[in-house]
Amino acid sequence: MTSAEETMLTGEIIDEHTLLDVAELCRCCGLDRTYIIELVEEGVLSVTRIDAGDARDAVDPVDAARLDAAQWRFAGTTVRRARTALRLQRDLEINLPGVALALELLEQLERLRRQLNQERV
Repeated sequence: MTSAEETMLTGEIIDEHTLLDVAELCRCCGLDRTYIIELVEEGVLSVTRIDAGDARDAVDPVDAARLDAAQWRFAGTTVRRARTALRLQRDLEINLPGVALALELLEQLERLRRQLNQERV
């Protein structure tokens, strides 16, 4: 075997229960910290919790924007939303308010499809 064949990859499974800080979210999505902060300020991404023992399900974007981003925590599902936001902005040249609206509509469509599939069963 050559050294190229012996390379081992490692990974981590990220689900909705996983909490990520800003640096981890940046690394998972390949995004810049400034862009993540802009997404939070625009309401595209939700801060799930503030790392001060606060166990609220969601933090208001205005409250989150007032705090140090180092305290923010994101649910693992935020990775998908952040990547989709980037693609919408980059590929379709949609501004951030438009990205927020498009993501809400895509999520609503997904919920309706799931509901329809459950009713068929």
